[in-house]
Amino acid sequence: TNPTQYYFSFYRSFDMALAGILTEAEIAAGLQSCQAADSFDYKTFFIKVGLNSKSKDQLVQVFGILDQDRSGFIEEDELKLFLQNFSASARALTDAETKAFLAAGDSDGDGKIGVDGKIAFMKP
Repeated sequence: TNPTQYYFSFYRSFDMALAGILTEAEIAAGLQSCQAADSFDYKTFFIKVGLNSKSKDQLVQVFGILDQDRSGFIEEDELKLFLQNFSASARALTDAETKAFLAAGDSDGDGKIGVDGKIAFMKP
């Protein structure tokens, strides 16, 4: 298999997965709320994209998309690229934003966010 074809088919299916949960308008509103460096606020972002009103099953689906290495956890390196899950052209989070985001969702202090912690903090 051509690696480039694999890459594009992965991201096409990835976009389709999020598209089934969030609208383009919701995603655009969320990304617009945090375009400037150090302006990301996870509570505002979750509300803008509508994650706070999604069902538990939908939030588990979103968690699975964000957990790119399929470890069952979202680690700091995956959080840094969090916005790019919603749009490939979105910026990476700053180190300060990433650490604050991780601290908010890391309920047991192990340096990663499990699915239960993620779902709990997606509903501010």
